[in-house]
Amino acid sequence: MGVGASLVLAALPAAAQGKPHAQITISNQRSVPLNSFEIATAGEQPRLVAKLAKPLAPGKSVALKLNKPQGCSYTVQGMFEDEAASDADMDLCRDRVIRLTE
Repeated sequence: MGVGASLVLAALPAAAQGKPHAQITISNQRSVPLNSFEIATAGEQPRLVAKLAKPLAPGKSVALKLNKPQGCSYTVQGMFEDEAASDADMDLCRDRVIRLTE
């Protein structure tokens, strides 16, 4: 069974209320690679707005550009090499850095 991972959000000033940032930074602060990471709109019919292109090594960060973001509420899901998973609901109008920790 995988170790639980958590999302630690760095709250940085929003550019404009009601409008998400154009890109979100993902920081892998775990000791294993982040194999997949997706950001989707919230609601009954979620739409993928960003996806990690390749695994993210421990201690590394990457900026993901949001594809046609709409609103502030999003769901984020990540899967690590050790099969630990992270998921959370986020306000991307407020948060623009996602730190993944043990």
